[in-house]
Parts: sequence; C-alpha cells; structure tokens
Amino acid sequence: MVACSSKQESDLVIFNANIITVDEKNSKAEAVAVKDGKIIFIGTNEDAKAYFSENAKIIDAKGKTVIPGFIDSHAHLLGTGQALLNLDLSTAKFWNEIVLKVAEKTKSLKKGEWIIGRGWHQEKWEEIPKQNFNGYPYHTELSEVAPENPVLLSHASGHAIIANQKAMELSGISTKSISPEGGNIVRDSAKTIVGVFEENAELLIQTTYDNYLKSLSKEEMFELRKKQAQTAVNNALSYGITSFYDASSTFEEIDFYKKFADEGNLKIRLNVMIYEQFDRLSKHLKNYKIDNYANGFLKVNGIKMFMDGALGSRSAWMLNDYFDVQNWKGINVMPNSEVMKITELAIENGFQVCTHAIGDRANHEILNIYSQTFVNHPEINPKELRWRVEHVQHLGKQDIPRFAKLGIIAAMQTIHCTSDAVFVEARLGKQRAKDGAYVWRSLLNSGAKIANGTDSPVEKLDTFANYYAAVTRKQNNGNSFFPEQKMTRIEALKSYTIDAAYSMFREKEIGSIEIGKKADLVILSQDITSIDEELIKQTKVNYTIIDGKIEFISE
Repeated sequence: MVACSSKQESDLVIFNANIITVDEKNSKAEAVAVKDGKIIFIGTNEDAKAYFSENAKIIDAKGKTVIPGFIDSHAHLLGTGQALLNLDLSTAKFWNEIVLKVAEKTKSLKKGEWIIGRGWHQEKWEEIPKQNFNGYPYHTELSEVAPENPVLLSHASGHAIIANQKAMELSGISTKSISPEGGNIVRDSAKTIVGVFEENAELLIQTTYDNYLKSLSKEEMFELRKKQAQTAVNNALSYGITSFYDASSTFEEIDFYKKFADEGNLKIRLNVMIYEQFDRLSKHLKNYKIDNYANGFLKVNGIKMFMDGALGSRSAWMLNDYFDVQNWKGINVMPNSEVMKITELAIENGFQVCTHAIGDRANHEILNIYSQTFVNHPEINPKELRWRVEHVQHLGKQDIPRFAKLGIIAAMQTIHCTSDAVFVEARLGKQRAKDGAYVWRSLLNSGAKIANGTDSPVEKLDTFANYYAAVTRKQNNGNSFFPEQKMTRIEALKSYTIDAAYSMFREKEIGSIEIGKKADLVILSQDITSIDEELIKQTKVNYTIIDGKIEFISE
C-alpha cells in the first residue's frame, strides 16, 4: 500500500498498530495517516514517519488493533437514550425486583408523573410470578405501589408493554375495550385484563403517554430529546460505534435530529428510517429525503415497516402453529396491501425499504411483496435498491436463497440469537429452530449480505457482546445455539463494518480503512479477530475517531 504523496502534511498519524483494513484483500498494515478527515496513507511504520508533521496528533498504538469504526445498522437512538435515562429492567431476575424499582421511583416523582422503563422479559426470570397468565405478570402489584403515577414498562423486544391501573384509566381501558387490528389486550381465561398489551395494542397506552409529552412546551420537549440523544451518542462512542442506522423515527424526530446536528451535537454518522403511516408518508415523504446534511452526518433515506411482532411474545408471524401454543401463528401487524402501497411510494421517491420480519411467514410474505414490486418496475435493477429485511430471525428453507437472488440485505442482530435462545426451541421446536433460526451461515453461503447491529435498546449497544454472539452463538450457560450457523471472525467484522456500510449506501466513504475514505477508526485493547473467543467480551475501546477527530478516549 502506498501514500498519495511521499511528503504530505497530516492531522493524525497512528503507528505501531495492528491495522485490520477490511478491504477486499483483508490487508493488514502498521500505520495510517489522516488529513482533513480522510485517510491519506496506509502502510509501514517506517513510511509513516514522513507524515509526522509539526501539527499532527501522533498516536503510538503500542501494538494494539485498529479497525474501521463499528456500524450499528439497526438500533434506536432516542430509544437508547431513553432506556439509559429511565428504569433499566434488563437485569431483573424476578418480577418483584421490577415492582420494587417502580416503588422506589415513585418517591422522587410528583403525583401524575409517568414512570417509564424497559427491558423486562418474562422468559428470562428465574421464577414465574405467582399471579401470572402465560408467564405474564398481572398489573396488580404495580398498581398497588404506584396508585397515583401511571406506569408504562416496555418488554425487552419492544413488542409488548405492561401498564398499571392508573395508566389504563387515563387511556380509557375497561372490560369493554376491544383489541385493535394487529394487536392484543391480553386477557386471562376469565376475560380479566392482565395489564399486558401486545403489538398495536401498545398504542392504547403509548398514545396517552405521547399526549402527556405533547403537553410539554417545545423547549421542554427539545431539551428532553437532546438529553436522550446525547446520552445515546456518548454510549455509542464508548463502544466504538461511528455510524448508526436509526430504525424508525417520525417526521418530528427527524426535525429534531436536524436541529441537534445544527448545534454540533451529532458526533456519529446517522442514517434514519422514517416510520409513519401511509397517509402521512404520501403527504410529506418528498420533503424528507436528506442526503448530505451536516457535512454528511445526517442522512434520511429509508422507510420502516412492520410485518409482524416478536418471537418472545409469540407475535412473530409463523407458517405453522407455535410449538408451545396450538392454533396460534402470531400476528400480521401491517396488512400486505398497505405494505405494497408503501413499497410503491418508496420507488417513486427513491427511498430504501426496511421491513421488520421475524417469523418465517412474515419473511416469506415480505420477500413476495418485494419480488412483485420488482416485477412491477422492470426498469429498475433490484440489487441497486438495496432493500432490507430487518431481523430475519426465522426462515423457511425455501426462502433462504431468495435474499441473495433478489439482492435483499438481511439486517440481523447477532446478539438476538444468544439472548433469545432460552425460549426459541420452546416456541418453534428443535427441528424448526435448527433449520431456520438465525441461519447466518446458510445466508452467507448463499451469497447474501448480512448487516449487523444490536437493536438497542432491545439489547445493549455492546459491540463486543454482539461480536462474540456472532462468532460463538454461546448462551450465558456456555451452550452454543446450533454452532454450525456461526460466522467466522472476519465475516462478523465485515457484517459490522463494510457490509453494514453497504446496507446504508455508504461503502464508498466508510466501512473499511482505505485511502480516500473517511477516517472513522477505532483502536481496541486487543485483536478480536485472533484472541481466544472467551476474551472477546473483555475488549475495550481505547479510541473512537470520526472524521479524523478523537471523539472518545479511554486508555
């Protein structure tokens, strides 16, 4: 590898490093130099000396590993910040722990203030609540400890919530309430409302909370979102994440991101998927195609849709009955006719389509819809559209090769595999789980591209836990979930860098360490491509560098 010039000024030089470029040849180097935010040299320590200019920041990596910045290709920025600022329920091992957290929170709040939390998962508790329905706790205890404060606690998956009596009263929920299309107000065999709301039924409570937020002044709302966004950005930087695909934002939230960027606070590259109903999309979409805002840090080019729910809440849409619940195949959240209309709207306005599909029926149906849209537009090369399916957690065998054939990107979150493994076989049965659950190897062998991410706040932004899951598929108990489907170390790194960049139409500017590309670099405490796999999760980020600027340092 050579420099653009043998004698050239630089702003930053990293030398004495183990540089993994993730270029087409998987090249390695010892040093890299940067000028005006772009990489101008990659090579040996000796040749790098020519770039030790007077004003350059010189970093001796001391043998540590340099990789392209991690790209989280599916997560939720404001949701991540909100989760970090509100009650974190992800580590709770018992329902009673959650009740106690809510009780404690009420002590610092005024009457009527909402209590928000996220991360509970009934399948991961060590003990089923005494009063439960299908493993879900009743709202009773929450209502007792917070009688004057509405409570909204989101499931780890984001596809169910539990609310207390106060929140239900404010939302007009009664015994006469009817479950909306694509949602479920969970009732027990006696038709008693449990307090859990699945899929579109979440909106019955969420809308009430949103209305509460709308009562805040514009200044108060901006400051709240700003605090959430800054918290999430700082968290991302600490994990070496330099680019982020926000997987569902409203038009109002995009307006916020523009203002946030205008103030100089957007320190990571942000792509955004718009999530709005068809009527609003058709009216406003043309005004929200944003390609190079804030010097390329903000890009809005995706539309988010939902085919189904989540496996944990049994709302993923399946071809066959759930193994543990007969005569139940999950929920189709958005009718196919609506999805088809939005794909046509995307074609008309030049937007990428990104559709949530977890169950094998959901994946089958969305691939059919994409395929039909491509037939309807023979003038377009489908592979140039780079349409995506988000999650792709369970596939029928017949649909695995269709991703590569159609040029569809599998936007998967490898941490979901090891996190969900505790209940996957219970939901699907062993054979279905083996054949179609999180089949990364099968997809890669077929020629498909996988773009990795965390789906934060469903999971934490922890890049190393996610990478570890990709290359080991090991659960907390040490057992590997169908290990024949794991990725190699380099495949996993590519899914988190260059292939993730491709999924965002950014592979020409980021995703690998090559001359002319933007200097988004991360220095790691150890080489995750070669160390013992059990040491991967102990890796630390020493530097996160974006556009040649050090945005995070921890040595």
